[in-house]
Amino acid sequence: MTSGRVVGPAPNQAAGEAAGPAPVVPGSIGIFGGTFDPIHLAHLAVAEAARDALGLERVLFIPAGEPPHKPGRAISDGEHRLAMVQLAIAGNPSFAASRIELERAGPSYTVDTLEALAATNADLTLVLSAEAFVDLPSWHEPRRVLGLARFVVAPRDGFPDAGPTFLEEHFPGVAAGIVFLDGPRMRLSASELRARAAGGRSLRYLVPDAVAAYIGDHGLYRSTRRDDRT
Repeated sequence: MTSGRVVGPAPNQAAGEAAGPAPVVPGSIGIFGGTFDPIHLAHLAVAEAARDALGLERVLFIPAGEPPHKPGRAISDGEHRLAMVQLAIAGNPSFAASRIELERAGPSYTVDTLEALAATNADLTLVLSAEAFVDLPSWHEPRRVLGLARFVVAPRDGFPDAGPTFLEEHFPGVAAGIVFLDGPRMRLSASELRARAAGGRSLRYLVPDAVAAYIGDHGLYRSTRRDDRT
């Protein structure tokens, strides 16, 4: 599904914060997938920046059922990860959660998710970090992914920013709408948060309070239960 229309900045242009929020485009959906183990404040900030810059009517958070890029790595049960996402986004009416990948057997390929959502005639924008974007050549059927959605790419501290020539270098001849956000630049890593939780350290101000409480209540990431709400 390709509309040929770019909301906000033109393809391969940076979206500066000074430009102000874009008008809301009815039917526009941002697709934000990830393991979300756990979801944290940087995830929420990126999703809000994408919504604001492109005028997305809704951002759909999609926890991966079986992340194809993390084979063999133990991850929390999908129901826990979905519950944390739901708690994290509860205060934002423009955010929603989907269990589409949790209910689909096999690896959670982005192309399959986009094709299923494209069937609803929604205007799709894939929200991802610069780290994930530069890994695009290793994705399952990346050319099909590029044809199904616009991309909005957020920077990530510690990783080089993706440049506007990236697509031509790796996918010559493929036309795609891409918006590069200037920010936010928040240095948060789910693996570091899991390590903090495993060591009994507080996650306060790193994840939403409700998520910290959920992690503590369910003893996620550690064998010794501790209340993260304090």
